[in-house]
Amino acid sequence: MSWTEWLITFLVIQLIHGLGTWKMYVAAGFKAWQAFVPVLNAVTLMKIMNRPWWWTILLFLPVVNIMMFIVIWVDTLRSFGYNKPKDTFLSVVTLGFYIYYINYTQPLNHIKERELTPRTAAGEWTNSILFAVIAATIVHTYVMQPFIIPTSSLEKTLLTGDFLFVSKFHYGARLPMTPIAAPMVHDTIPVLGVKSYLERPQLPYMRLPGFQKIERNDIVVFNFPADSTNTYPYDDGKYYYKPIDKKSNYVKRCVAIAGDKMSMKDGDIFINGELLILPERAKPQFIYNVVAQRIDLMADRAYMIENYDITENIQQPDRDNNPNDLQLTATRATVERLKNDGVISSYERRTLDVGAPYKQWRRDFKDPETAFLKPNVFPYDGRTGNNNEDRAEFIIPAKGMTVDIDQTNIAYFERIIEVYEGSEMNIFNDVTYKGNEVFLNGKPLTSYTFKQDYYWLMGDNRGNSLDSRFWGYVPFNHVVGKPVFVWMSYDSNKSFPSGFRFERMFTTVNGSGQPTSYLVYFLVVLAGYFVVRKIMKNKKANKEKS
Repeated sequence: MSWTEWLITFLVIQLIHGLGTWKMYVAAGFKAWQAFVPVLNAVTLMKIMNRPWWWTILLFLPVVNIMMFIVIWVDTLRSFGYNKPKDTFLSVVTLGFYIYYINYTQPLNHIKERELTPRTAAGEWTNSILFAVIAATIVHTYVMQPFIIPTSSLEKTLLTGDFLFVSKFHYGARLPMTPIAAPMVHDTIPVLGVKSYLERPQLPYMRLPGFQKIERNDIVVFNFPADSTNTYPYDDGKYYYKPIDKKSNYVKRCVAIAGDKMSMKDGDIFINGELLILPERAKPQFIYNVVAQRIDLMADRAYMIENYDITENIQQPDRDNNPNDLQLTATRATVERLKNDGVISSYERRTLDVGAPYKQWRRDFKDPETAFLKPNVFPYDGRTGNNNEDRAEFIIPAKGMTVDIDQTNIAYFERIIEVYEGSEMNIFNDVTYKGNEVFLNGKPLTSYTFKQDYYWLMGDNRGNSLDSRFWGYVPFNHVVGKPVFVWMSYDSNKSFPSGFRFERMFTTVNGSGQPTSYLVYFLVVLAGYFVVRKIMKNKKANKEKS
């Protein structure tokens, strides 16, 4: 829906509210017209219900407002003495329209100093749980969200089994685009295995101001741009349209920002012609085929894992060669050490050649049968000569940047123009070719000005990371947030409780130097909180006795 459509919808909701409550406003000592004026009607209603004015703000927060509407319906009725279970039930099942019946057919005696404390234990529990969910949803959506690392794509910076807190406010919290959704879950409701949201209506993209921009080497959580699977991590083999904020969450390192010119050579990244210097804690790893020195492969595996910085399984490659052939994931320095120490006699880098998950979303949405995978690496144009470790210099588009378009570079920008630039409003363009000319929606396309910033994100574990090399740019409207620290870490390959990685708990994600755990400081603060709370409780009890 466009902003105009949403404005019309908003005004219609105000009209529905006014028609259903104006007599209640009058009975409470206010004017009938106050029930129809946007914002003022909400602030006035809070006075009628004896609730704080700032509840009005919650009515404008997507997802949160769905829960608040239920609270408002029930509270409005109770403000006029209609607090029986049947009144509560009817107000909820009729989506608030039961208030119309009360407004026009029943006596309206406003209770000015209404007691807000629930009368029963069940009511108190319901109240507490509801407001706890609302508070948690606000934090989850606009402040900080927990994530777990499911794959090894950022080893050794982030390990599989790391539990993260991801800041929404660093880059600016993105308002939910699917306002009718279950709180605090992503695309699927756990256990039930059903979609957690309605695709329609959708809000236009909007983001609150952040206090920093994405910088090179930042680790970023984002919605996977090429995602059109049903649920994550479950995939039934079919493809579905998914709103931006319900696409699968990925986490990678930003190696190039909007406006950069990037290239790669032998796995190294160059920005504007200069080698990108990674943070000390970032250790790029690659897949190597090696030849072990001894015949005892099991002993070789155990020896390498115990004595060298290798975290992934060492295995035999899928080929029928020398029994001493092994495949491992390691840094360049580690594989050099293995050779210098005589553990292996030789090694060679394995180059990836995988299918890229580039699905033309526009066509998938119209006809799922036309979904396809294009081979090789982005931008899927054999003329570029790109592979996963080497690529010619190319542009990372920035908002307001204008580039000339022709047959030689359209492959880089085709998906941006067709899908990303209009995805906020569900507008999909059509890029076609005729001879050496490029057309946009049937008209010649010779230049294009980008509407938002784009980024290039990659995993540190280069041999095991599905990243921008294979599906291209990440638009800024897909950015979720910035991981700030690891609050827990557990190695599922080990038995309980030895799987806990205490040295990783409460460590920062970004920054220079090696990670430092703040677990001890956290435990001290937590213990101090409980001590102070106990002292205050005892003081209060002693005061009441005296």
